[in-house]
Amino acid sequence: MRASAKAVVVVVSGLVLALGLIIDQRSTLAAYLVAWIALGAIPLGALGVLMMSYLVRRAWTERLHAVLVAGTSVLPVVALLYLPVLIGMTELYPAASGHHPLPPFKAAYLAPWFFVARTICYFVMLWLLARWQRASWQDSERMIRSASAGLIVYALLVSFAGVDWIESLEPDFHSSEYGLLYLCFTLLNGVAFGIAAGLLFERWIGATKGYSALLLSTILLWTYLHAMQYIVIWAGNIPEEAIWYLKRSSDGWQFVLAFLALGQFIFPFFALLSARVRHDRRWLLALCGLTLVMRCWESGILILPAVPDLSPLMVGLMLPAALIFVAIILWWTFEIALRRGEPLRRSEVPGASARAAAR
Repeated sequence: MRASAKAVVVVVSGLVLALGLIIDQRSTLAAYLVAWIALGAIPLGALGVLMMSYLVRRAWTERLHAVLVAGTSVLPVVALLYLPVLIGMTELYPAASGHHPLPPFKAAYLAPWFFVARTICYFVMLWLLARWQRASWQDSERMIRSASAGLIVYALLVSFAGVDWIESLEPDFHSSEYGLLYLCFTLLNGVAFGIAAGLLFERWIGATKGYSALLLSTILLWTYLHAMQYIVIWAGNIPEEAIWYLKRSSDGWQFVLAFLALGQFIFPFFALLSARVRHDRRWLLALCGLTLVMRCWESGILILPAVPDLSPLMVGLMLPAALIFVAIILWWTFEIALRRGEPLRRSEVPGASARAAAR
């Protein structure tokens, strides 16, 4: 798609969202938050995968370096795209409206000014981490130091961000695993996008077996964390926590949840057990695309049942516009960052010459 066509699509979808805000602000903001969480997690996940690739140090991880670096370059744009949610946060977050009674600590922690300050802090620190990782490239010792320390900070930042941005939509609900669920959400997005973009842009990527194993292991981690949260809440039998699942198991959401389990675990799991699928670039690209679609699906399950008094019609109309608006802006920024970066060649991969000499 040409730049002029992208600009037209962004303007049109933006006007649709602006009209939606005039008609039904809450439903439009809820749909926009679904799109932002689903697509904004891609650069966050790319940063985590980039740091892990510094520690794994295999050819199949190093070949994704250009794509992952370009992905992390989108972080400032992701931060700017969250501004509409912050401006209209009283429509979505009960603690910000002041009409929802909360214990003193929760009321103070979720106060609007503190919420905004933490969000700014998250993005500033994540951007600094991304710059640190880019500056460490091709220096083996520095790569190990930056990735080791960076992953600790990254895990804490993303976990707290997930609690703020999604779990606080239901301030009476609490799960000790929620931060980890959002962390895995971002990593799964980063892995799927990194592999898909690598297959599309880095034509010299060869065998896909390593990438297939990476995708499968991340899917299994996602499944394990969701299963553990369900088991813990079921075993605890605490009404405030059980209600979270009851909301997502009635009024048609049970079918959405079942489709998520089918599309994110059952089908990819059995498909990736096949050696033919693992070695086929088209299959791998399709499974990465399915994973990205499932992130939008999961984002809807996490957010929409939590926000009361939504208009299903308005959400259904605004959600495609929001997804197009956010996706085009992020993809456009990603392409610019990828073009500005030097293409990664085999000779630039740290240790490539040593491995070639050893062979």
